[in-house]
Amino acid sequence: MDKIISQSGGCQCGSIRYRLNATPRMLYVCHCHDCQKQSSSAFGMSLIVSLDEVEFLQGRDLLKTWDTRGGDGVIRRCAFCPQCGSRIYHGSDRLDQPVSIKAGSLDDTGWLRPVAHIWLNSAQPWISVDPREFRCFAEEPKDEQALSDRWRRQLAQE
Repeated sequence: MDKIISQSGGCQCGSIRYRLNATPRMLYVCHCHDCQKQSSSAFGMSLIVSLDEVEFLQGRDLLKTWDTRGGDGVIRRCAFCPQCGSRIYHGSDRLDQPVSIKAGSLDDTGWLRPVAHIWLNSAQPWISVDPREFRCFAEEPKDEQALSDRWRRQLAQE
């Protein structure tokens, strides 16, 4: 089973447009302080893909990046539209590493079903996550392959 999900998305103003040309590796909800800041909300949603599976239809040359360091010291490269400020993806400074498409930038978000909530020790106190429905992690999960496998099983059932 390698169900291909060709989904399109872009920034809020329409200057940046992209299409995913392969099944994402997984989707999770992150409650870390960085995701709260970047989303200006209680959490961020991260759709993990290889950057070479993202086809930019419009505005790739317009994308701006900003680098920050995570708590682990790893550089996080944040790509965004300079016109409207919408985040498109986060990744490392290494091109061979997967990136996190900001799931809210997709045109159709109705099919998204996260497999996990991570960094729950940073979650807002009013957030309640049912551990029977989602894998829950106080911080970063140790075994991302298990989450990826769960994501693929979930897609196969749809």
